Amino acid sequence: MQINVQQGSIQAVKADTIIVNLFDDVSTPGGATGAVNQALGGAIADLIASGDLTGKAGEVGVFYPRGAIPATRVLIVGLGQRNEFDLEGVRKAAAAGIKRARELNGRHVATIVHGAGIAGLDAAAAAQATAEGSLLALYEYDAPKQREEEPHEIASLMIVEFDEGKLAAIQNGVDTAVAIAKGVNLARDLVNLPPNVATPTKLAETARQIGKEHHMKVKIGGRKWAARHNMGAFLAVAKGAGEKPKFIVLEHNGDRADLPTIVLVGKGITFDTGGISIKPSANMGAMKSDMGGAAAVLGAMKTVGALNLPLRVIGIVPATENMPDADAYRPADVITASNGKTIEIISTDAEGRMVLADGLVYAGRYQPNAVIDLATLTGSCIIALGKDMAAGLFSTEDSLRDRLTSAGQATHERVWPLPLWDDYKEAIKSDVADMKNSGGRFGGVATSAIFLKQFTDYPWAHLDIAGMALTEKENAYIPAGGTGYGVRLLVEMLRHW
Repeated sequence: MQINVQQGSIQAVKADTIIVNLFDDVSTPGGATGAVNQALGGAIADLIASGDLTGKAGEVGVFYPRGAIPATRVLIVGLGQRNEFDLEGVRKAAAAGIKRARELNGRHVATIVHGAGIAGLDAAAAAQATAEGSLLALYEYDAPKQREEEPHEIASLMIVEFDEGKLAAIQNGVDTAVAIAKGVNLARDLVNLPPNVATPTKLAETARQIGKEHHMKVKIGGRKWAARHNMGAFLAVAKGAGEKPKFIVLEHNGDRADLPTIVLVGKGITFDTGGISIKPSANMGAMKSDMGGAAAVLGAMKTVGALNLPLRVIGIVPATENMPDADAYRPADVITASNGKTIEIISTDAEGRMVLADGLVYAGRYQPNAVIDLATLTGSCIIALGKDMAAGLFSTEDSLRDRLTSAGQATHERVWPLPLWDDYKEAIKSDVADMKNSGGRFGGVATSAIFLKQFTDYPWAHLDIAGMALTEKENAYIPAGGTGYGVRLLVEMLRHW
């Protein structure tokens, strides 16, 4: 879908569908909605008076002007309560409007910027949220299956603003949204792809493409490369994998050591059987999403490159399958990670923290100002915070925690701080190694985080995104399947570093 910004009056634009909005306390609409109402001879006000249009959040009223204005149909999107309206409300309103336009076979759609008028939201932020909600809501995974007919697509979306003084800010917001949506939808695609397609090799190819598009340095390490870097933890997980493992590094402004350096590390387990500690067969297919952290990092790097952020941003993805095999690592093995620390294997299903361990050690070579890792790491996090609710956040530095919390509130990709107490180290004490790779059932979300901390010596945050990378239900601008969670969160944090 093409998206552009145009100055003018929404009621006068040449589009088959126009979208305006309404709060739930309005009897006589004002602003752009009021202008459309006047052009339609008070028809919108009549719908409000009759009770057919309430302005409730998520409601979309449809009116056919029959030649009174150029548009074939007018959609009036409910914004809900005025005192509760925010940028997330903008995204949801935009999503509701654009999806209804698609259902009605709209092809050329125009919308006002929700929230930039009477609601008083910043014009650039509201425009970004309007475009984001629209673009993300229209995402559909291009599944490899035969269709009787191709799904209807909206060809263009025009963002219309009457006030010429706001156009530059609105264009900036829309441009940002387009870059973000491309990153999010890349992450969604990677999670949605079947695991025989979204292999470590596929992730490496994706990284190379991002590097080519945005002039980033790309490094792809295989087994021999990882062995030269003493990545025993990463290679232990990869031992039983039929697919070749790939240790992927993307560098944005990699040679600019004068810039703040932030490293993003994403768990890239492209399919997780549990290995020798094999998982139950029920719902194992969902383990194709165990590379949700890697997908988020690749999506974020794509957006970072498109926005050309004035930072040195490094993306690291240790990618492999976790499979049971005659060569696979076993419970009771002792593995040496690249920082020399030894790990007693309690469960081969605690593999994500193993690949992250070597990823975090490698991150240290960039002398980072901060490192953030993302991983679908523990079922314990879903038990603690719920499905589709928030990521668990652990951090060694309060300012980094606060940056991520603020970014989560702004994007509605929420995080919730959890404790990183040294007391949790008791659970991973080992008699035969420096640590165990699992502390047992209780406190699993925290013991996994304290394990990872042993491989860091810089400001660090860990995001456990289990329960966030894949969803079973559609919600506003988030479709069922891969969510792309983490891309908007990371980009928001980086944009305001």
